[in-house]
Amino acid sequence: MQLIIVTGISGSGKSLAINVLEDAGFFCIDNLPVQYLLDVVVSLEQEGHNKVAVSVDARVGKSLAGLHDVVSRLSDKGHDVKVLFLNASTDVLVQRYSETRRRHPLTLPSAGDTGPTLSESIERERELMSEIEDLGLSIDTSDLHPNTLRQWVRDVVKAERAAMTLLFESFAYKHGVPLDADLVFDVRCLPNPYYTAELRPLTGLDMPVANFLSSIQPVGKMLDDISRFLQDWLPHYVQDNRHYLTVALGCTGGQHRSVYLVEALSRRFAATERVLVRHRALALQPAAATEH
Repeated sequence: MQLIIVTGISGSGKSLAINVLEDAGFFCIDNLPVQYLLDVVVSLEQEGHNKVAVSVDARVGKSLAGLHDVVSRLSDKGHDVKVLFLNASTDVLVQRYSETRRRHPLTLPSAGDTGPTLSESIERERELMSEIEDLGLSIDTSDLHPNTLRQWVRDVVKAERAAMTLLFESFAYKHGVPLDADLVFDVRCLPNPYYTAELRPLTGLDMPVANFLSSIQPVGKMLDDISRFLQDWLPHYVQDNRHYLTVALGCTGGQHRSVYLVEALSRRFAATERVLVRHRALALQPAAATEH
């Protein structure tokens, strides 16, 4: 069975992800308590379901801590289990709740008080969810357009089973460091094609920019140094039972240098690892992606 477990912080896009998976033919269950997951999988398998998606969040309470063991047992039985952890900054979550006017699931008051504030509920949820944040692929949805998140969820579904998936991600420091990054490399020290008039409107995906950067010795050294670091330490992440590692490279606008280096790194590692590529700034509206 292909089993996708969607979890993370409330308001970060779990409902959108479940809807995408349902459209892709998955049998979807919302907010299933962890202690029932094994029995449900057995039952659905007997009924002939081979694509199942389950949403798990902080509402399941203490059973959340058992998700590590459940995922391990399901994998040992031969199921293709992927965990998708969605996250977003507190400011963005507060804005989303304000726009939708929905109540956070942890804001219910207890006897004798008026209940926690929205920000307090979000931080409490982060504490609860921190136990499983490292269990799968983390996606920071803070600055993502819904269509971009939909596509990224589809990419996860299509991803083959692998001991380690390397996710290379470019980003713009002016938008902040993405929350889903495991390793962050700052490449703002490299020469910036933005200051060459004919390269300014282009991106690191375009050949003129690639030719410009590949001709600069420090760019090649940065690429070699990051590659060497990853080659040295990837075996240790694998030994730690990590299935996903997000490597984020940032420059000022996320348009030229970081994009070029992410593409170059993905080509180097594609021969030996399962590789995914994201360009956060380029996924935004064109006007926002070209500002510096």
